[in-house]
Amino acid sequence: MPEKHLFEYAVIRVVPRVEREEFLNVGVILYCSAKGFLQTRYTVPEERLRAFSVELDLAEIQERLRTFERICAGRKEGGLIGQLPTAARFRWLAAARSTVVQTSPVHPGLCANPADTLARLFAQLVL
Repeated sequence: MPEKHLFEYAVIRVVPRVEREEFLNVGVILYCSAKGFLQTRYTVPEERLRAFSVELDLAEIQERLRTFERICAGRKEGGLIGQLPTAARFRWLAAARSTVVQTSPVHPGLCANPADTLARLFAQLVL
């Protein structure tokens, strides 16, 4: 049986009108310390988002999600946050915020392969 490792994940949500507290899951961030793994997977379902608000700036949402991706990658393209240690980058990305792009509370689990787990969570929680 493959060795299991602790992982943590948060769901990325688009909240078009923060005051209404309605959201659409658009991605997942997964962090596994034992494997040095931090990745995000997301989609921008334009039709579904437009059902919430026709004024929604989809280009801005796409750019914010790309920023999540750059920070996960950990290069200087991720800015100052992207250069922090992996755990600090995950904590920053999963921190509570009151913007159009937010994350759920962090959830833990055990996995053998973080990439497979990210794909499974993305399919279950987003698609």
